Amino acid sequence: MLRSTIFVFCLTSLVYCESKFRLGRSKGGNLGGPGGYDGEILPQAQWFKQKLDHYSLSDMRYWKQRYYVNDSFYDFNSQGPVFLMIGGEGPADARWMVKGAWIDYAKKFGALCINLEHRYYGESRPTNDKSIKNLQYLSSSQALADLAYFITAMTEKYRLREDVKWIAFGGSYPGSLAAWLRLKYPHLVHAAVSSSGPLLAKINFLEYFEVVVNALREKTGGEECVLELKDAHNQILKLMNDNPETIEKEFRVCKPFSKASTNDIKNFYNAIADDFADLVQYNEDNRISADEKYKNLTINTVCDMLTASGDVPAYKKLAAFNSIILDKSNQTCMDYSYENMIKDLRNVTWSLDGGRQWMYQTCTEFGFYQTSSGEVEVFGNQFTLDFFVQQCQDVFGKKYNEDFINNAVEWTNSYYGQLDIAVSRVVFVHGSVDPWHALGVTSTKDDDSPAIFIHGTAHCANMYPPSENDLEELTEARVEIEQYLAKWITGD
Repeated sequence: MLRSTIFVFCLTSLVYCESKFRLGRSKGGNLGGPGGYDGEILPQAQWFKQKLDHYSLSDMRYWKQRYYVNDSFYDFNSQGPVFLMIGGEGPADARWMVKGAWIDYAKKFGALCINLEHRYYGESRPTNDKSIKNLQYLSSSQALADLAYFITAMTEKYRLREDVKWIAFGGSYPGSLAAWLRLKYPHLVHAAVSSSGPLLAKINFLEYFEVVVNALREKTGGEECVLELKDAHNQILKLMNDNPETIEKEFRVCKPFSKASTNDIKNFYNAIADDFADLVQYNEDNRISADEKYKNLTINTVCDMLTASGDVPAYKKLAAFNSIILDKSNQTCMDYSYENMIKDLRNVTWSLDGGRQWMYQTCTEFGFYQTSSGEVEVFGNQFTLDFFVQQCQDVFGKKYNEDFINNAVEWTNSYYGQLDIAVSRVVFVHGSVDPWHALGVTSTKDDDSPAIFIHGTAHCANMYPPSENDLEELTEARVEIEQYLAKWITGD
């Protein structure tokens, strides 16, 4: 899931400014730009003639899909492996063609590096707009078929030998796609590195915030931060009844609570929780920071702020953290309007964000709704499953009810095999701090499909370039992945 820098400016009451983080996804995708980029020359975008519907032989419509190639390590006379980075729910970022762990591996194995952008995200736009009728061609299975069709075409274009081994790489949703590509097209893909990939589709992902809370304990080594967060929410609940104007001021909301609907209030509480979800999911990773002053925004620094001694009430300290998040995402105030959010998600015109597309995939394939049901004591219980199902219906139509989404989730799990996926030569990599690991393979059940579980690291941490501040387990994990690659590339 690749991200280009997007600057968002909010005009109160005129334009809805979507949070940087929603439905477990950062604005523009879950994989940030790799740290360490220092102005290296980037490859130019190329365009591939892709089929619109791979499951209809009579549908001959095509569109242009964006991809990037780095052949600087490759010897076409003595052909090595091809590394394929899979794009996800955001724009492809050309900086990944020169930086990241996969590039370090490519240099060692003399690999040809290719990155294919996911259909319907970034500049890969198969249809005129994002209407519901057109979004029917947006699915993980169509994306996998894109990759298979693309691999066959690139093999011909570059005159690759039949014994050249393709290795798939992906992080987050593309981490799932990497494993599924190996599962569904084993004759085309020899092996895969699946990083932070949720393989179990689940409509009520209540474990997400359970991991968030446990991550606070794990990184701080105690219960103090969790207790302070719990106190803050209890104080907010009381003040919302007794003195809502205080919360309006401290949390810099765009409209008074007296004008708020029930769904507005749910959105407010969800936004506060998502501040922590964003913090935890990307804790101490080596992404490019859009602003250096936020680089030190980590679980430990925020918990230090919350647990600082003094007479400041817990809710005020939480509000101070909320203000940092607002400033970081260029928001002058917190727009918690449910109506504005739905209006934004109903927009069918193309944009780089991809929020509507990702929501469509959650409503039609995955669920993945991070509800409050697992951590009621810490975050309250204001954003339960029905709140997210209502969003699906309000954006896409009444038929997208709980039964519809449940059936979609069941189909996805049946189609891919969920956590019992029967696949070989795939290494599954997860971090203990990453909430998505709750839906992934975190222990080795078969030596042919090993799992690496890294204590103390967050989402896709192993994919980013190494840093002198990396935990020892993270450094060891990158080495272990390289060893698996060596075995699979040089062996069978």
